[in-house]
Amino acid sequence: MKFSLKNKWVLITGASSGFGAAAAMAFGAEGAKLLLGARRVDRLKKVAGESRKAGAGKAHYHFLDVAKTASVEEFISWAKTKIGLRQYLHVLVNNAGGAHGLDSVADGLDTDWETTLQTNVLGVLRVTRAALPLIPRDAGASILNIGSTAGRAAYAGASAYCAAKAGELAITRVLRHELFGTGIRVGTIDPGLAETEFSLVRFKGDARKAAEFYAGTNPLVAGDVADIMVWVARRPPHVNIDEIVVKPVDQVEMGKVFRRTN
Repeated sequence: MKFSLKNKWVLITGASSGFGAAAAMAFGAEGAKLLLGARRVDRLKKVAGESRKAGAGKAHYHFLDVAKTASVEEFISWAKTKIGLRQYLHVLVNNAGGAHGLDSVADGLDTDWETTLQTNVLGVLRVTRAALPLIPRDAGASILNIGSTAGRAAYAGASAYCAAKAGELAITRVLRHELFGTGIRVGTIDPGLAETEFSLVRFKGDARKAAEFYAGTNPLVAGDVADIMVWVARRPPHVNIDEIVVKPVDQVEMGKVFRRTN
């Protein structure tokens, strides 16, 4: 029997755009109740409104910077005191992340490396640590970490990002050991080439470079990945989907992408 998400609380980090915003729509369509966190509160407000229209039972939003412990703790405190959430968080989606820069190690910037590692690695650890007391045991709850094929195969210019996503994969595997026997399910969803604001952030707002990154391809879109999140969370409570790698047909591996010329 599939696990029903209706009226279940779902916490999504990085929910202001991309995979996170699409996840809000997808879980909302299942009738879930949402807690949305990101730094761009204006975007969050819009996503919350759209997810309610999609069918979300409730959709609350609050500022969240996963790179700062105080912000994570304040977000969870808000969820408990203002929203009244206790041990009822059935799905945690650790989505906040992203890459910054595409420089070689020789030309890399500390600020890019530190931001990448803070959000993709320490952010997952911080949010999971803070949220764990809210996740019920033996009730079909799930922790879904959003990784990347970059955590499984290296490519030039992505040293910190590849390291960060490999770290996310390791955290997922460690959590499965640490939560063994609790009934809490833990998995990672690792997309390949996907067209979101990812490249716009990586190229620091350079829309031309971002567009060139996807030129001639038919990449994944945010909704593809969000659909997978919902599918994983809806498996029967005794079923754990450990790891999913998803790529567009146009991508065979990192750096090998089919591009149409017309």
